[in-house]
Amino acid sequence: MKGQTTSRPAKTPRERFFEALRREKPDRVPMFELTISPKVIDGIHPGMDYYDFIDTIDHEAVGPNTTWDPLGFVAWVDEEKGVFRDRWGVIRRYAGEVIPVPIEGPIKSREDLKRYRPPDPAEEPLLKVLPELIERFRDRRATFILGRDAWTGSYMIRGMENLLMDLAIDPDMVREIVRINVDYYKEVHRRAIEMGVDFIALVDDYAFKSGPLMSPRQFEQLIYPGLKETVSAIKAQGVMCTKHTDGNIWPIIEMIVDAGVDALGPLEPGAGMDLAKVQERFGDRIAVIGNVDCDLLGRGQPEDIRREVKLLLKRVSRDGGHILSSGNSIPSSTRPENFMAMVNACRELGRYPIEVPD
Repeated sequence: MKGQTTSRPAKTPRERFFEALRREKPDRVPMFELTISPKVIDGIHPGMDYYDFIDTIDHEAVGPNTTWDPLGFVAWVDEEKGVFRDRWGVIRRYAGEVIPVPIEGPIKSREDLKRYRPPDPAEEPLLKVLPELIERFRDRRATFILGRDAWTGSYMIRGMENLLMDLAIDPDMVREIVRINVDYYKEVHRRAIEMGVDFIALVDDYAFKSGPLMSPRQFEQLIYPGLKETVSAIKAQGVMCTKHTDGNIWPIIEMIVDAGVDALGPLEPGAGMDLAKVQERFGDRIAVIGNVDCDLLGRGQPEDIRREVKLLLKRVSRDGGHILSSGNSIPSSTRPENFMAMVNACRELGRYPIEVPD
């Protein structure tokens, strides 16, 4: 009827998330985290499980809040100290976070590599937790798993120091180890996508705060091909792919973007990864994710967090293509009130058009 206005239907969190991934402006800035410590959840809503928590805070994307790591438990090495062996033969230790710490890899020599047999990707424990995730959130929130590409799984089975030396003195060994991992995780990703996961978040870390773990030339020759192959395989199945890495990746960032990822982040602000500068340089090719500093979330006050969110909204969110998150994930050191300050500030101030008061 004349004079009546028809209100637009509200977007689902899933729609909002993928509009941002496509570098568009949804109705508000979406949020998500790779993982959230159960300790932080319990500090906000005692006894609440992760999936209920995601519905409560209305994050736009949700994963199983676990990685392959704790699910890959095989046998205790020292139960009192929390040390165990995983499916890959890696000795690891529970240290109070979602991801157990790697201690020792099974490949100590070329002879070990010749004898080494990776686990069966069809038996990947992470796949067993996906039906519940997908059934609960299908078509409402964007679902994902934490995937891997060429680096992290490789250094875990070889050992970080050993693989870094191999980059210089035995690059062929690096290629063989990378091949094992790329083949495995490509199959895991394929199966997860067929089960209904909406996107893959690749989370291999390439850098220290001071710069990449390897030279740009070594990255280009030995790691980048595996990253590009992994991303291409994901996108060939018709889903999108995001890429997280810790550290200062400016010397190799062009290659990571060239690999074809749809979004870069979360990135580490404390390592010099200014999200506005990343967006200025690559915003016509990728969306950006992040990046409230995790140290600030642990040591700061709610007013500090609100100030950081306002700055990100003003500098990064205005033109779209931004998903707000921490600079990594939410560890147990995060103060619960700071996490909620981040969520509440984004929800209050992050509606388009962005008009954040000084």
